[in-house]
Amino acid sequence: MFMFPSFLHAAVDKLTEPASIALAQSIQSQDIATPLSPEPITTTYVHQGSGDTPILLVHGFDSSILEYRRLLPLLAENNDTWAVDLLGFGFTDRQPDIAYSPLAIKTHHYYFWKTLINQPVILVGASMGGAAAIDFTLTYPEVVQKLVLIDSAGLKGGSALSKLMIPQLYNLAAEFLRNPKVRDRICRSAYKNPDLINKDALCCGDLHLKMPNWSQALIAFTKSGGYSAFKFPQLAKIQQSTLILWGDSDKILGTKDAPKFKKAIPQSQLIWIKDCGHIPHLEKAEITAQHILEYIN
Repeated sequence: MFMFPSFLHAAVDKLTEPASIALAQSIQSQDIATPLSPEPITTTYVHQGSGDTPILLVHGFDSSILEYRRLLPLLAENNDTWAVDLLGFGFTDRQPDIAYSPLAIKTHHYYFWKTLINQPVILVGASMGGAAAIDFTLTYPEVVQKLVLIDSAGLKGGSALSKLMIPQLYNLAAEFLRNPKVRDRICRSAYKNPDLINKDALCCGDLHLKMPNWSQALIAFTKSGGYSAFKFPQLAKIQQSTLILWGDSDKILGTKDAPKFKKAIPQSQLIWIKDCGHIPHLEKAEITAQHILEYIN
């Protein structure tokens, strides 16, 4: 029997892959004081490795730091590496009095950084985490030394759930997203290689759904409108060197946005991850890590 942090749901015992088990065992929590609430927000994160410039990993929509179970250890071999559960997602506490929105996510993210890291970082964002990373970089440019976008959202507005949700059916839509068959279908669309879809992958993708107030926070974030589409003049303000990694078989966001990001962000380079879907950090972790390490070094 493996020992896991007590704040994780008992379903964590269903994890079977060594990378998943190891990352789950290493999840920590810290009370983060923010202007968002009188009470500090208990925030979950992983911190491994050491080095001069920290790497900070930001996960995607309705996900958690377990999304980085394969990539983080590779980066942490020779680098100070962090991953954080965004406000309203993962295993970070979902307080009922907070208005969950991109602004709240950015504010919480900043105070997490200020409390535990407090030096410029290499910011890595995947999918919706890419939009969050862009938003963070534009607001706090002094915090971000370099930027890495992995199959990033941000050129189309709205949350990933907004198409499913109309005001009268918010609760039904949230329960629809919780349905195991729906989760399985989403998982299958994210990978190109179906052999990587197993019970462990589904458990990693579902574990945070069992945290208190999951549906309430998800609905609140959807009501906020999610991340607005970044316009080219906004993206042109990103002065940081930016690496864009993109799976050449992405069925979630497609592939057309990759060259658009490359064109819009001045100091950027685009690298295609071959034979890969929407999540290169899971499907092609070693080659993704290699590109990131070559880029930052």
